[in-house]
Amino acid sequence: MSKQSGSLRRYILTRIALAIPMVLILLVLVFVMMRVAPGDPIAASQGGKLSAAQLAAKRHAAGFDRPLYEQFWEYLKSVATLNFGTTFSDNLSVRQVIIQRGGATLSLSFGALIVAGVIGIPLGLVAGRFRDRGIDVASRLFAIITYAAPAFVLGLLAQLAFGPNGLGLLPSSGQSSVMVGLEVPTQTHILILDAALAGDWSAVGDIAQHLVLPSVTLGLIIVGVFIRMIRVNVIQTLQGDYVEAARARGIKETAVVTKHAFRNALVPVVTVLGLQVAMLLGGSVLTEETFNWQGIGQALIQYINARDYAAVQGIVTVFALVVVVISMLIDFVNALIDPRVRY
Repeated sequence: MSKQSGSLRRYILTRIALAIPMVLILLVLVFVMMRVAPGDPIAASQGGKLSAAQLAAKRHAAGFDRPLYEQFWEYLKSVATLNFGTTFSDNLSVRQVIIQRGGATLSLSFGALIVAGVIGIPLGLVAGRFRDRGIDVASRLFAIITYAAPAFVLGLLAQLAFGPNGLGLLPSSGQSSVMVGLEVPTQTHILILDAALAGDWSAVGDIAQHLVLPSVTLGLIIVGVFIRMIRVNVIQTLQGDYVEAARARGIKETAVVTKHAFRNALVPVVTVLGLQVAMLLGGSVLTEETFNWQGIGQALIQYINARDYAAVQGIVTVFALVVVVISMLIDFVNALIDPRVRY
């Protein structure tokens, strides 16, 4: 086994070992936050429809009359088996809710990443190349505004500008037209992928149109991070000795920027991508509610309003686990790209 492969394996094992206490801390935080919330979740979710005896039976079935350490052990077992129980308000499997709604959130997040990359990477490159000029100032101002603007504000502005009440260019609500959504057979729970697998390209076009506004809204939340990160790294790279050497050899400035500065500037972006997943999931909650997007974020808001303890706990736990897993994957990719990370 070579030294490089050994160091990579050691780094991966170390990263996995460090992730275990991180996951446990997250699970403890979720468990504690759910327990310290005021009020009785069973009574709140049932809305006064049950008698005292029925409420007591429900509490016993949910395990709320057990000691906290027993409840926490049951919670850990539910996470290990990915079986988060049944919702109180509508008696659905929490795991099934996550599976059915997760495809919508996944497609929205993927679309947002594409938007952020298409807008943020070129603007960051140009801003770094033309430092302190007009395009650089405009790009930085755009990055600050989009980063600071709340998701629901951007969503409402997009609906007013491009929706049926504005220019009428794009639909402003839902994942598809009503009949299109009903006619697409469910296979992956990702609507646009299901339509493509079914060979219904008119449905794919309709779904893609519905995806544009929410994806742009969510993508603008993180586009500022892409712009500023790439700009800073392009500026630093252009001041490197190897760039000066490339210029001295007579290489054109365009080639110096694209082949040398740009490639090195992308390495830190890979690292930052893992951190943006948490921002995407947080932003998806408000974005989905604004655009009536039937994803996990909208389900979370509905279950919070219904005080559905089991559903909220399951969804928040899945969000936390997704962030940890993706952060680990990003670290592995970064270690594979840049050997310096392993040491």
